[in-house]
Amino acid sequence: MTIITTATALLADIAVEKDRTDAVQAFVKQETILVEVTTTDGLRGTGYAYTIGTGGSSVLALLREHLLPLLVGADARNVEALWQRLFATTRATTTGAITSLALAAVDTALWDLRCKRAGEPLWRLAGGHRQEVPLYDTEGGWLHLSTADLVRSALEAQKAGWAGVKIKVGKPDVAEDAERLRAVREAVGPSMHIMTDANQSQTVSSALRLAAALEPHGPYWLEEPLPADDVSGHVRLAAATRIPVAVGESLYSAMQFRAYLESGAASVVQVDAARVGGITPWLKVAHTAESHNVMVCPHFLMELHVSLAAAVPNGMFVEYIPQLRAVTRTELTVRDGLAVAPDMPGIGIDWDMDAIDNRRVA
Repeated sequence: MTIITTATALLADIAVEKDRTDAVQAFVKQETILVEVTTTDGLRGTGYAYTIGTGGSSVLALLREHLLPLLVGADARNVEALWQRLFATTRATTTGAITSLALAAVDTALWDLRCKRAGEPLWRLAGGHRQEVPLYDTEGGWLHLSTADLVRSALEAQKAGWAGVKIKVGKPDVAEDAERLRAVREAVGPSMHIMTDANQSQTVSSALRLAAALEPHGPYWLEEPLPADDVSGHVRLAAATRIPVAVGESLYSAMQFRAYLESGAASVVQVDAARVGGITPWLKVAHTAESHNVMVCPHFLMELHVSLAAAVPNGMFVEYIPQLRAVTRTELTVRDGLAVAPDMPGIGIDWDMDAIDNRRVA
């Protein structure tokens, strides 16, 4: 039998491994919301979502008070039906970050169960396109780092065979952003990808100036140049620059991606499984992007996204930002510059529950 007998949630705070800053914020901590679902056949699925400093307790309350009670007695195999039922129950608060994060924690737990029951890893059950995905580094590109730090980290990634690096932009003087990019490009040469990320810090006019200043140095993409809900601004920018525009980490439903794709405002989709509501909608976004001939390069959560990017044919990169090493028994496998999706049945994360309990928020 596959009937859900228990569904529980907890909140744990995981400290950042190093200082992380961008043009609008600092990564304070990872508030990690975990959901555990057990079924009558003795299987246990664990899912999760996160915030970068605030709102975790609100996600936890939504789960405990409204969503988890609806799971008990349901058939865990019916993942799509359960997602739709929970979504309908929370319709008054959708589309929004808190609800999507709560749905994601449940959905990834149900997918963990689905994969364990089938005895298959997530990357295969979700599509099985390939097991290895190119990797790029973000940890060496934060905005507070010096130009020398950026160059040093980029050269280390290049030596390790990684496909690319990301550097944050959004300095008060656009010339400084351009100079930092120029220095990294000069150090690594023309063949290595250099992604740039403005973290929604620009207006349309400033983004046009920024893109013009960066373009001579060959950035692989310009990420989140404008607020995520400014679709028309992204349309104007995409039409004015040869730099591919990347969006998606701050979109919280599958439907929100349609306007970007249909208008040509996004050349790269960075859908985040936690923020979009789980694996179920993540796959829908990925397939929609494929129908528009657009690549998917998911945001953050490398331990989960390596399997999802490997599952689909347009999954192009995994972003390297390690954050779960303090609470897991394994970490991302990197081989010859490629991220390797785990072969263990389930979503591929071996949680250390004792370490999580030590970080549990009362």
